[in-house]
Amino acid sequence: MNPPSPRGLLGGLLRAVRAYPRRAPLTLAYVCVLLACHAWINYGLSAGRAAELLGRVSTNLDNLHAHPVAALLGSVLFFDGTLTDVASVEFAGTLITLGLGVCCFLALAERRWGKRPAVALFLGGHVAATLLTALVIAVALRHGWYPAAVRHDVDFGISYGAQTVMAAGTLALPRRGRLPWALFVLAWPLGGAEWPGPLPDFTTIGHLIAAALGFGVAAVALTRRRNRTDRPTVPDAAGRRATSRPPRRPVGVLTASDENPSTSGPKTTAPEPTPPTAEA
Repeated sequence: MNPPSPRGLLGGLLRAVRAYPRRAPLTLAYVCVLLACHAWINYGLSAGRAAELLGRVSTNLDNLHAHPVAALLGSVLFFDGTLTDVASVEFAGTLITLGLGVCCFLALAERRWGKRPAVALFLGGHVAATLLTALVIAVALRHGWYPAAVRHDVDFGISYGAQTVMAAGTLALPRRGRLPWALFVLAWPLGGAEWPGPLPDFTTIGHLIAAALGFGVAAVALTRRRNRTDRPTVPDAAGRRATSRPPRRPVGVLTASDENPSTSGPKTTAPEPTPPTAEA
């Protein structure tokens, strides 16, 4: 098979872009909200006011204890990265989380599974990974593996939800690409990991937890798909496996539908016995 030409790839990309608003309208609206909030926090507010707002929506231990709902929901309105410094590591992280995670895989989840399952997957991964990471932080602080300042570190963004949908979307890829993609999803958070002790930094742990949640969702979906495709089989008289079929009704045997006069269709009844004749 000849590889697709660059012109064909470009045409397919343009068709996908034109169909994007129709296939993933909710994801497109969310991307617009993220870009608007990013512009507002960087260009519409002063540096002090922006730092105060981001500190309030940060999902650190102090905020999760004081106002958990505001922190969890407010955190997914901003992404921690840059769109202008293309040579930085932060821009690479933005391409992965916002570009691949939200623009591509969240849109794919919305198209394949629907709006509500896609939102549940993204928000569920964000909330679950955040809370589980907070539990790890609490244990690490108790054992002295993290410094005490971690309790009020600024930590916000979409990366946990994006990581979850990227992991769950592995099944949507061709079989040859699933394993390399899964390795990439697990490996990229470790690229910039810091090790203050026996554990990596808590954001790396959060991304790994989010990936595990996404892979778990993919495993459940794959199991259900296989269960739907499997047919029950029963052995025949020769011991072979055959697909089970409903038993056929013998001719001349009445059923409940035959006795119901409202049921349409011909009815089969048994012949009436002939009365015996008297012998002379």
